[in-house]
Amino acid sequence: MLSLPLPELLLMIAVAVISLTVHEYAHSLTAIALGDDTPRRTGRLTLNPLAHIDLVGFLMLVVAGFGWAKPVMIDSRNFKRPKRDEILVSMAGPASNLLLAVLSVLVLKLCVLFGFPKSLVMMDKVVEAVSLTAWLNVALAIFNLLPIPPLDGSHFITVFVAWKNQALAATILRVGSIALLVVLAFQWVTRIEILPIGRLSQAVLQFMFAFFGVT
Repeated sequence: MLSLPLPELLLMIAVAVISLTVHEYAHSLTAIALGDDTPRRTGRLTLNPLAHIDLVGFLMLVVAGFGWAKPVMIDSRNFKRPKRDEILVSMAGPASNLLLAVLSVLVLKLCVLFGFPKSLVMMDKVVEAVSLTAWLNVALAIFNLLPIPPLDGSHFITVFVAWKNQALAATILRVGSIALLVVLAFQWVTRIEILPIGRLSQAVLQFMFAFFGVT
């Protein structure tokens, strides 16, 4: 990302920070709705990015183009149905990103229908920002749904493993986290896409454009 022109870099960072903040807020809101007040007590039920942004994850975002936010801490013992509810909390993050992507496409649709803003220069800027928001949120949703620890999709596996063997679950989380970082670093260095996030994101976004009639 550092190779981007400064205006594009700042736009990318702003959109990423907002998207990650909404993602973590959705985790917090869902956990509280399901009976666990831990996110509220730890200050995570907020849309203030400072409460969610991880310093290392943010620096990686700027330097390498991928990053992460601080995970929301929960206590599954407070849930009525711990296994189900923990998975629901995990899925709330990707769901919020997909919702942001859909809303962004709808904004593009409105811009096309009503020709707003009137200035062509401003129109280009709005389309660029909203298109980036849509694409990045689709990519975040797909990325986080991968069944690789510590991503949200891995909870479909680790939740059930943890109930049988906490040590094994911790090992899976540690090994998965290291493997994910290695893969991401390899992709960044070689520009070889192992995880097909870009292609899948583009396909989903094209479907959204077609569905809502955005050309």
